[in-house]
Amino acid sequence: MRTALYPGSFDPVTNGHIDVATRAAALFDHLVVGVFDTPAKNLLFTTEERVEMLKAVLSHLPNVTVERYGCLTVQFVKQIGAKVIVRGLRMGSDFEREFDMALMNQKLDPDIDTICLMSNADCQFISSSLLKEVAQGGGDVKVFVPDAIAEWLSKKLRP
Repeated sequence: MRTALYPGSFDPVTNGHIDVATRAAALFDHLVVGVFDTPAKNLLFTTEERVEMLKAVLSHLPNVTVERYGCLTVQFVKQIGAKVIVRGLRMGSDFEREFDMALMNQKLDPDIDTICLMSNADCQFISSSLLKEVAQGGGDVKVFVPDAIAEWLSKKLRP
């Protein structure tokens, strides 16, 4: 069975994340969407909330599971029995960071490969950070995220 890991912070999950997960799920027998516990970012949602959101929006994909992790990504890849890390690329500036991470991961474990899926043209400009800024400013984010995620954002930002 070919298993791959799609790691990220997913704070919050966007249509771009869902697009990459959907396409990756079609390429592998099993896709684990890994929610990193403590990224070097200001998080809006707890790890539990991010896991719950992803489970809700990816429930239509029978070969996808969502798990949290707090170790190095290459260590988590081994724990789940995968050999591939899936990453999404939105624009050229993403490439440099993803390339650096892929090279580091390859040095840490030469048996792990990284594949990058180009974002759908409709999702190339969407980032969780920009999305949070728009939502915090009272903007409508429903075009960038599923309705359920827009509701999570609204509840979190305007309790």
